[in-house]
Amino acid sequence: MGLWQNLKNKLLGQKDEEIKEYTTGLAKTSEALNKEVLSVIKKHKKINASFFEELEEAMIMADIGVNTVMDLIDRLQKRVKSENISDINELKEIIIDELFIIYVNDEIIVNKINENPEGPTVVLFVGVNGVGKTTSIGKVAYQLLNQNKKILMVAGDTFRAGATEQLSIWAERLGVDIFQKSDTTDPSSVIYDALFKAKSEKYDYVLIDTAGRLQNKEYLMQELAKINRTIDKVIKGAPHEVLLVIDATTGQNGINQAKVFKSITNVTGIILTKLDGTAKGGIIIAIREAVNIPVKYIGLGEQAKDLHIFDLEKYIYSLFKDLGE
Repeated sequence: MGLWQNLKNKLLGQKDEEIKEYTTGLAKTSEALNKEVLSVIKKHKKINASFFEELEEAMIMADIGVNTVMDLIDRLQKRVKSENISDINELKEIIIDELFIIYVNDEIIVNKINENPEGPTVVLFVGVNGVGKTTSIGKVAYQLLNQNKKILMVAGDTFRAGATEQLSIWAERLGVDIFQKSDTTDPSSVIYDALFKAKSEKYDYVLIDTAGRLQNKEYLMQELAKINRTIDKVIKGAPHEVLLVIDATTGQNGINQAKVFKSITNVTGIILTKLDGTAKGGIIIAIREAVNIPVKYIGLGEQAKDLHIFDLEKYIYSLFKDLGE
């Protein structure tokens, strides 16, 4: 039994509301991808070079990533040859199996926040302005609150009054504490004082907002380096997570942002926002291919509860359930 059949049996046996949320949130991508791939499969009677060329184009159009698609096509061609596959419909499940294998890449995928057992756990949020960074902080805080964690939000984007105001609204809405300073534009100063408060008052999590002025890459790199030194000075080994927030609807531009931020700071995980608003949800696989950083959260709606810890099995199932029928 292949990976797809095992996965389908496992998830169909669960009464999990989150599976429904995944399938609903990824409906645009699933519909577009399956329509294109199934169209290619129905068009061709035989497995030949023309079939693989059109399949490659269909997968690339779903933003799965050129290198990943080329690797996938190469794997499919080898399996067709080694297993002597002649029935084109057999390839449907093999496509899903191979994409799963490519994403995992023989690694253990960790999709949860790295916790500091000695507390507090420091999470730094980075990303360009306008991608939903501050909102993501609020949604992560909501999840942690449901785990009965004590949370301190830190307004580290000192250059935009709107960012501090937005974070304050989330803090008030959720009933969590926020640390901000109106007498400085130096984010490291704000973060330094916030971390001492977090240590002395025994907070479980510190969630830090940052500026995202990517138009000045060198300055941003210096700023993030200073912030990281400040954090490590107060809490050795922190930050424990650096989460890069990317707007999924930006497609290839989001992948470019991931490459830039990886080059200037130690990004440990990615939050993909607005995944429900795009037909190019294959970006998850493309980002993994481009920067080898795991996606840890995905946004499948506007409510606080709509930010989900990324589950590869539910993602693959939701994306390809129609193809695998």
